[in-house]
Amino acid sequence: MGRRIHFVVDPQGWCCMGLIIFVWLYNTIFIPKVILFPHYEEGHISVLAILCYYFCSLFCIASLLRASVADPGKLPENPKIPITEREYWELCNKCHMMRPKRSHHCSRCGHCVRRMDHHCPWINNCVGEDNHWLFLQLCFYTQILSSYTLILDFCHYYYFLPLKKENWDVFVFRHELALLRISAFMGIIMLGGISGLFYTQLMGIFTDTTSIEKMSNCCEDISRPRKPWQQTFSEVFGTHWKILWFIPFRQRQPLRVPYHFANHV
Repeated sequence: MGRRIHFVVDPQGWCCMGLIIFVWLYNTIFIPKVILFPHYEEGHISVLAILCYYFCSLFCIASLLRASVADPGKLPENPKIPITEREYWELCNKCHMMRPKRSHHCSRCGHCVRRMDHHCPWINNCVGEDNHWLFLQLCFYTQILSSYTLILDFCHYYYFLPLKKENWDVFVFRHELALLRISAFMGIIMLGGISGLFYTQLMGIFTDTTSIEKMSNCCEDISRPRKPWQQTFSEVFGTHWKILWFIPFRQRQPLRVPYHFANHV
């Protein structure tokens, strides 16, 4: 699970993901060139500030790429259903295939996904059981990188000492203000949009409900057992080691989930 490459042929998704990569690439190139390296050369900041920025940038793009190509939990055409678990499966009324409860049929991808949360055009993929943890990491590191970028833009003009302009690249010298204004604008847009999304995702994990289940109001059954938040997060990230929740360079190992906690759409 989670190791198969999943590629969605969707031009709209390609455009959305291309825009995200452009924003990432723009800030990864110009923020160090305009702010970090010049201030480091003049002794205003330490090398740690540069390393932290590239660290956040690396983890952000890694989680984006992995979330976009990871199998979200696509069901095989002829799934083998254990006899003891048949009562926890149901028939999809769209593709007429058996699926576990809490699965959903994605009309854009054309198949059912286990514990599908939603289809995200920004990663050109569904967010499901096997890549939900990568989507959460993407939201988290995008917030960190956007906040770091906005702080650097602010400090460059209002906190750091003035730079010696004669040491600058001619292009950067002439377009410094425009470059940083574009960077700040993109940082505000990304931070505002991702923060709201990340909050709803966290609330969904705390309550053990997906976005689709919330919209369909199918989780109002108060008799359904509630799990501790540590367990729900461990099931999403595939490990009980909390430090591993923040690392995208690993394989998720699904944890066994008791079916009496299950709900469905």
